Amino acid sequence: MYRKAELAPPSPSDFELPSCGKLSPDNRWVKMAQLIPWDEFESEYAKNFPTEMGAPAKSFRMALGALIIKEKLGISDRETVEQIRENPYLQYFIGQSSYSNELAFDPSLLVHFRQRISPNLINKVNERMVEKIRSITPVKPEKKKDSDAKNESPNRGKLILDATCAPADITYPTDLGLLNKARVHTEKIIDILYKPIKDQTSKKPRTYRNLARKDYLLIAKQRRPSRHKKRQAIKKQLQYIKRNLAHIEQLIESGATLDRLSKKQYKTLLVLTEVYRQQQWLFDNNKQSIEDRIVSLTQPHIRPIVRGKAGKSVEFGAKISASCFEGYVFLDRMSWDNFNESGDLKTQVEAYHKFTGYYPESVHADRIYRNRENRAWCKEKGIRLSGPPLGRPPANVSKSKKRQALEDDRIRNAIEGKFGEGKRRFGLNRIMAKLDNTSQTTIAITFLVMNLSTWWRRVFYVFLCRAAQTMPVFGVDITCAYISLKINQEKLIVNAA
Repeated sequence: MYRKAELAPPSPSDFELPSCGKLSPDNRWVKMAQLIPWDEFESEYAKNFPTEMGAPAKSFRMALGALIIKEKLGISDRETVEQIRENPYLQYFIGQSSYSNELAFDPSLLVHFRQRISPNLINKVNERMVEKIRSITPVKPEKKKDSDAKNESPNRGKLILDATCAPADITYPTDLGLLNKARVHTEKIIDILYKPIKDQTSKKPRTYRNLARKDYLLIAKQRRPSRHKKRQAIKKQLQYIKRNLAHIEQLIESGATLDRLSKKQYKTLLVLTEVYRQQQWLFDNNKQSIEDRIVSLTQPHIRPIVRGKAGKSVEFGAKISASCFEGYVFLDRMSWDNFNESGDLKTQVEAYHKFTGYYPESVHADRIYRNRENRAWCKEKGIRLSGPPLGRPPANVSKSKKRQALEDDRIRNAIEGKFGEGKRRFGLNRIMAKLDNTSQTTIAITFLVMNLSTWWRRVFYVFLCRAAQTMPVFGVDITCAYISLKINQEKLIVNAA
């Protein structure tokens, strides 16, 4: 059941504090709350509650606001609820009308919030929020040269494209370690299924668990075991698992029912069966890869993503394709399977055209995007695709082309910085959510929070510049020059009103 709030959210001056004070309208949480279009997407969130039965659910503002607070502060679910209880500004941010010393909701509800709010809904909120920011703080138009003014193009702006991987919180998978965990789970399932029928069966099936663990530790403790030793250890673990799966089938035939297993245990049993099939095929065919390979028993949706990066040739998580312009980043595609990001260029450019009303003047992307199809399509739309042309490089390159190449690399570094910010500051480097849908929601929330941080950082630069201009102290000119340079780089004009 979902019940829409009858009263509109209060203004900061109407928020009731126990000391009869008032919230500061210049606080960052108050400012950010005014940017997010809560009411526009409340009806879409209410579709998760089609029935009128049951207790009223938490509002969309409370659900999304709590997720934003968690990612913004980089804290756990339980700590998020405690921070909301202690901070009146956070309580205002999630839509409460007055300060309360009670918990706004149980920490376990954050899991349900992530399940109810889909990544598509978060992307819509992100786009609408950026539209509002751009209307409040319009971008300063670039000064064009006389030669450019004669051949003026309707295209405007620079679009930056790239892809990365958001690693999940799993141990580095190895075939031997994965099989050892699978064997342990099969032993637990045998214990559960045997317990209700132990009076009907003469003796419990033997699993040789102590011997199997010794065989595993004998190789796992070695620093650099040979390939032959690892294959022998994998063969033994496969034999143990095969025997245990056969015992499970025998117990079911003897009267044991799978109803004794919980939903999670039954799902694990299905995963174990598939892991055994994949690992047995890899061992028999002496291969290193297989389609839809499972690398985690608790998160079977995760796939290995080959990236070819220095130090990390393979990452395990969701692959994401993103676009960036005017300092704001958008999540365009997310998949647990590996994909070629060059196929997203047309879709991302069309999304830019739909968002802004015009095509970009130039697209700055990695080498993988610069194939013949994308180059021909960009040329048709009047878009310059960064990078050298295909074919043999010329013997002599003019200085203007060298400067253009350096400028393109400098511009493309912006999205690399965004990925670095998300991974170092906002937890994009380790997704702690365990389910596939909650993990996708966490990733989408990270991009929304990054755009909020970009907007607040720009507002802070403007505030420093204005404050420094009114302070008659030594070094003000240098401070103003530095901050003005940062503002010009952001190409931001703040509405004085």
